[in-house]
Amino acid sequence: MPKNKYSVLSLQESFMIQHKRHHHLITFCRFFLFLIFLSIWELSAAFGWIDYFFFSSPCRVIMCFVNQIKTNDLILHIGITLLETMISFILVLIISILIATLLWYSQITSEIAEPYLVILNSLPKSALAPLFIVWLGSGMTTIIVAGLSVAVFGSCISLYAGFQHVDSDKITLIYTLGGKKQDAFLKVVLPGSLPILLSTAKVNIGLALVGVIIGEFLAARRGLGYLIIYGSQVFRLDMVITSIIILCIIALFFYQGIQLLEHKIKKKYRL
Repeated sequence: MPKNKYSVLSLQESFMIQHKRHHHLITFCRFFLFLIFLSIWELSAAFGWIDYFFFSSPCRVIMCFVNQIKTNDLILHIGITLLETMISFILVLIISILIATLLWYSQITSEIAEPYLVILNSLPKSALAPLFIVWLGSGMTTIIVAGLSVAVFGSCISLYAGFQHVDSDKITLIYTLGGKKQDAFLKVVLPGSLPILLSTAKVNIGLALVGVIIGEFLAARRGLGYLIIYGSQVFRLDMVITSIIILCIIALFFYQGIQLLEHKIKKKYRL
């Protein structure tokens, strides 16, 4: 093998080593900052700098978590929230892709519908939740619709904007070669919009979780949102803080899962 090939390989290996070190450093810093936060929180409660009744502490949160698992079906509540969030998230993706596709296909439809999407996206969704209860009753359907309403309108706007910003020269080439609008969408627009689709999905999973919790605040007897409301009503703030921390962990796992999927897709299609 020629000498310059050895040098190229050594540069690649050096880059990969530096890349891994960078990621390891970022991970270490994240955990280190988290441990500092937990230590300050625990010490503040132990030395009386904060009232542990109102602010709890890491040890009390862990004890509450264990007790809730033993006595209060915490796993069931977590599972219900996860199921509702996943259903809402999948529906948001399907509906937003269909609506964005329709808007891209029809310029007249997009000009008519776009202001309505902007208005609906700007509405406070917590104000709509009581209406959902009246229309649909109290149950899982209402909660899923609440999660859907938080994310779907913004997702439609983002995806439609992504469809519009795909390379127009490639679309023109498809038409020049005799292709139809369907060919342009399937071969250029949709593949070219994968990055915006993935980034929108990362936002939507968090918004769907927020919408589900709003729905559980008002129309649920199970789920983490119900535990938060119940804990605040009976002044069991350990339960409230424990439920909030579990929600943070769920949101983190959702985000990491989509980010991993995004990394694999970008690596496969070299985006």
